[in-house]
Amino acid sequence: MKTVFSPLHAGHAGNFELISGAIVPAFEKPSRAEFIKVRVESEKLGPILPPETHDLAAARRVHTSDYIDFLPTIWPLWEASGRTGSAIPFTWPTRGLRGDVRPSTIDALLGFYSFDGGATFVKGTWEAIKSSYDVALTAGALVKDGEISAFALCRPPGHHAGAAFMGGYCYINNAAVAAQWFRDQGAKRVSILDVDYHHGNGTQEIFYGRGDVQVLNLHGDPMTEYPFFLGHADERGSGPGEGFNVNYPMPFGTAWDAWNASLEDACAKLAAYAPEVVVVSLG
Repeated sequence: MKTVFSPLHAGHAGNFELISGAIVPAFEKPSRAEFIKVRVESEKLGPILPPETHDLAAARRVHTSDYIDFLPTIWPLWEASGRTGSAIPFTWPTRGLRGDVRPSTIDALLGFYSFDGGATFVKGTWEAIKSSYDVALTAGALVKDGEISAFALCRPPGHHAGAAFMGGYCYINNAAVAAQWFRDQGAKRVSILDVDYHHGNGTQEIFYGRGDVQVLNLHGDPMTEYPFFLGHADERGSGPGEGFNVNYPMPFGTAWDAWNASLEDACAKLAAYAPEVVVVSLG
């Protein structure tokens, strides 16, 4: 299997995050992708290829244009405001506040286009985001051109990014981009199988009202696990998408047998849907 990977991911190296009441070194760091690359090489999985460069048209198919336009401006706006450390959102238009008026300052814009403080921005972040997006589309093209499968080694990850928001280390939803790209290339049905420990809330939000992209999520129960506010079993899609969003929330400490039973059920639903393409989302 061919792997697509870009070293430009290393430019995204936020130096801290706030978690459990403490400011700590960032968990989402370049070494995460490098560990995987080393394992791909040691296991002789196949050749590692650089991505082709793409415009942002495919990103605009699943994200709003204003959100995509905002991302490359974050660091220049942050620098222009006189700051040099990591840009991080800290206030959000939650219930009872105005979410229909786009603000003008960078501090407010960061909150306007995010759902948490887990998407830091440094000088090299946009270049890394764009390269991760290019990786996903390049891997998709390999499959379209005849490969049975391809591994898109994307960093930053993507499944917490929604149509108009970042969060949870995610900025562009690479799995959603790939799924929509396959639809635009002619695939009538596409499935996304997300097996990351945390629920892919952004992916669910993007496709929730659609029946042409099936979304199956295996994850920690949102009653106790991040991202908390999506991922319940009763979230089954809306309108034309009803029944095409399937969540498998599981409590902390779930053993393999129970997790595997959920996976088998998800695979059965996937087979019944009979997609032409399956996108496996790992975060």
